[in-house]
Amino acid sequence: MAEVTFYGACGVVTGSCTLLSWGKKRFLVDCGMYQGGEELEARNWRPFPFDPHTIDAVVLTHAHLDHTGLVPKLVRKGFRGPIYCSKASRGLVRLILEDAAEIQEEQARYARRKGYSRHRNPKPLYTSEDAKRALKQLETLTFDEDESGDPFELAPGIRLRLHRAGHLLGAASLAVTAKGSDGERRTWLFSGDVGRYGVPILQDPQPPGGEAPDALLLESTYGDRDHKETKSREILAEVVEETFERGGKVLIPAFALGRSQELLYYLDELVDQGRLDPSAVFLDSPMALDATELYARARSEHDEELAEQVRSDSSPFGRHAFQRSRSVADSKALNDRKEPAVIISTSGMATAGRILHHMLHWLKDPNSAVLFAGYQAHGTRGRALLEGAQTVSIHGHPVRVRARVGSIHGLSAHADQSELLRWCDELGGTPRRIFLNHGEDPPRKALEAALVEKGWPRPVLPNTGDTFPW
Repeated sequence: MAEVTFYGACGVVTGSCTLLSWGKKRFLVDCGMYQGGEELEARNWRPFPFDPHTIDAVVLTHAHLDHTGLVPKLVRKGFRGPIYCSKASRGLVRLILEDAAEIQEEQARYARRKGYSRHRNPKPLYTSEDAKRALKQLETLTFDEDESGDPFELAPGIRLRLHRAGHLLGAASLAVTAKGSDGERRTWLFSGDVGRYGVPILQDPQPPGGEAPDALLLESTYGDRDHKETKSREILAEVVEETFERGGKVLIPAFALGRSQELLYYLDELVDQGRLDPSAVFLDSPMALDATELYARARSEHDEELAEQVRSDSSPFGRHAFQRSRSVADSKALNDRKEPAVIISTSGMATAGRILHHMLHWLKDPNSAVLFAGYQAHGTRGRALLEGAQTVSIHGHPVRVRARVGSIHGLSAHADQSELLRWCDELGGTPRRIFLNHGEDPPRKALEAALVEKGWPRPVLPNTGDTFPW
């Protein structure tokens, strides 16, 4: 029996995990961690709804934690097969899994030391050793655009092609072709997270053209809206300049992969314009620093503008002396700094990481600002701050919010509704079946209506555990 079962990202934008089965052959597309409020994060501790020993392989669409974050747990519970990703993703997957394991261990240590966990002896979800074992199972594949020829065979008769998704360095859409339950060959296309068109650094999304897939599994993060043309560069410049005039700090919770590099790109433009001193900009994240080096080296992924900057030795990733805070001591020193500063630090939804220590110091400062530059899921500290929370809890301490809080919507790495529809139009035809996941229900329903309006079949909005024949 050939089946597809949805085990994550159903009605939420986190925890991506889909099981593909052909008789005894079983593959996972992504194995992501849930991020958000207590209810969501509690799912990470539940047993897998399948036996990890029976999984033959995992294919990762990209490196973000909500698509890779439970892979070390999967290995810890007995998975021993290959973990496939694009060549450009490999370095980022290593960074994010090693960092996630360190955070898990540090949070458990901190909770034990401070006594704010409800567990007597809190344990990490997984350890650094688990992450290292998982990374030994990584194998890389090329994009179909880079290497024309036969597709990769996951198993006899099950073929896989990768196409650039544009969302993150190495991000891929996956086309899987195999025989269905009726013996007919058909292709299921997993969009992964679709990136935006015409943004800096990476090439645009490149969906497979030609014959339309039989089924499409489409993300719907922003399925209910178009990103406002908000002149992101100017909003960033205004917040920085106004905060500096007040003598405050600009805290930017940023995803280490992708968003931090895009922010450096825009801040570099302000340096070029003479509006910002690069010595006042701090990238406070070892993972973001390492990811920036990977972005600089991945020339096959660069768009034309960045490629030209690299050729002329004017890359925003190495041109100016932005400050790099790699050590814990360097990070702590930022909170003793008297002068204004821009501090880019993880995590992007203010759920963990170094940004929380900076917020402990500067959220109470009316001269400072917190500027979010990415999606803030329900239940996260970032979402609460954007919705006007007067007090937030950080490491068990209530913190009064007096700093100015804002966001830059235009920096999203996710395609909006119009861009998702454009991506669909480039598939070469209409799929027979469509499934919408990786989106909260209002965006999923809005994208459903938009697809029906353009004459496509009414999409299915799967719930966790729903199974469909291949």
